Amino acid sequence: MPNSISQVQPPLEFIPPAYNPLVMQGCQQILPWWLRFRTSISHVQAENVETLAELFHQFQNQKIRFLLAFRHPNSDDPYCLGQLIWKLVPQAARAKGIPLKFPVHSHFIYDRGIPLWAGAGVGWLYSQLGGTPIVRGKIDRLGLRSARNLFANSQFPIAAAPEGATNGHNEIVSPLEPGIAQMSFWCVEDLLKAGRTEKVLIVPIGIQYRYVEPPWQPLEKLLTQLEIDCGLPELDSSNNATFTPEITVSTDPNHNFQYMRLIRLGSYLLEVMEQFYTRFYHQNFISKTADASSLQIPGCKADRAVTEKVFTARLKALLDVALLVAEEYFNLKPKGSLIDRCRRLEQAGWDYIYREDIKNIAALSPLERGLADRLAEEASLRMWHMRLVESFVSVTGRYVQEKLTAERLAETTLLLWDVLTRIKGGNPFGRPKLGKQQVQMTVGEPISVSDRWDGYQTSRRLAVAELTQDLQSALEAMIKS
Repeated sequence: MPNSISQVQPPLEFIPPAYNPLVMQGCQQILPWWLRFRTSISHVQAENVETLAELFHQFQNQKIRFLLAFRHPNSDDPYCLGQLIWKLVPQAARAKGIPLKFPVHSHFIYDRGIPLWAGAGVGWLYSQLGGTPIVRGKIDRLGLRSARNLFANSQFPIAAAPEGATNGHNEIVSPLEPGIAQMSFWCVEDLLKAGRTEKVLIVPIGIQYRYVEPPWQPLEKLLTQLEIDCGLPELDSSNNATFTPEITVSTDPNHNFQYMRLIRLGSYLLEVMEQFYTRFYHQNFISKTADASSLQIPGCKADRAVTEKVFTARLKALLDVALLVAEEYFNLKPKGSLIDRCRRLEQAGWDYIYREDIKNIAALSPLERGLADRLAEEASLRMWHMRLVESFVSVTGRYVQEKLTAERLAETTLLLWDVLTRIKGGNPFGRPKLGKQQVQMTVGEPISVSDRWDGYQTSRRLAVAELTQDLQSALEAMIKS
């Protein structure tokens, strides 16, 4: 949610899937125009599409059930998935002589929070396209029941992003959440109970974005704007002291210069946020690395490995402290990964804002309404710390350093833009466009869940963990450098 909430809201209602073929056909017609004029995508291409076409054929003949587990690096991913299913799969089927019944479509699982910031119209549209929502921060029994039913019984397969959210990186797969694996085993169980013989599969789908032309000039402008926002003085690219052999990562001096600017921005933002939480939230940062001054630019003499270690340790401490500030307010104990903690904080905030214990907001007395509003407003403000972590959690000290490309530099710079935009109170969903991109999708080899049923009966936890790890490996293997 980009904007703060100042008033109590009614409970979040479940948005039931209500597939409407007319709406789907309308979206099919609009999609090419949308891709061209409302995104940076110039074209979408895919590998191994004939495999997916054959899977749709088997699905339609009641031989298999499958879930499309797609990578989620970008908010434009759903449009790419639509292009794959609605256009590329039918094309491949015709080329290979694979008979398909129309429409070729897929249900999908989406975060219930999306309609909160994107608008109620998006919730309606997702419902009409056959989407089913899930609340991420709790055991959403109604949402899980809906997704489980669609997976086992619908006329279409179902799609979901096992990473749970976008991570902003084309060459890093975030740790997968176990829900996809668990839901797949449930599908096997439901089919067996019904005496059905379909085989259950998970189909990994890779998605990568590449700029048609390296966006060095737009990147320079964006870095300049971020430096202005931070109040940093302009760097002089002609100053040789800026570059040192220890942290030079490219043979192109200009590329190294932009990298140095990114390092300086990240270091400065870390320092300011450390001071912010120390002074105003009384948090203590325990230093676990070398002197942070080693990150100062120009004249940095730090070893590359030490620089990465310092940055990573400081960033981890900052994200931990930001979550602690929110967790202390909601009386939550830190538990699990940063993403796990974010999900619990999101749900705690929603519990204070979308009040299930209030049956009729209009019937509240002015006193009760005022207190409910203040509680919702403060919860929304406290959730800001969690949103900040969501924007920053994918930043890594080694990603650009390992391979200085326009793509990697752009991804990390845009993540810093997300953070600064949230701090300024702006809308982080209005990201700047740095140039046209081409999308490479890859259909991976299906993973049989049915073949793992015996292992699941022996140890459910182990079977879910192994399936999740195998899916992680499959998605990582599809990343092209």
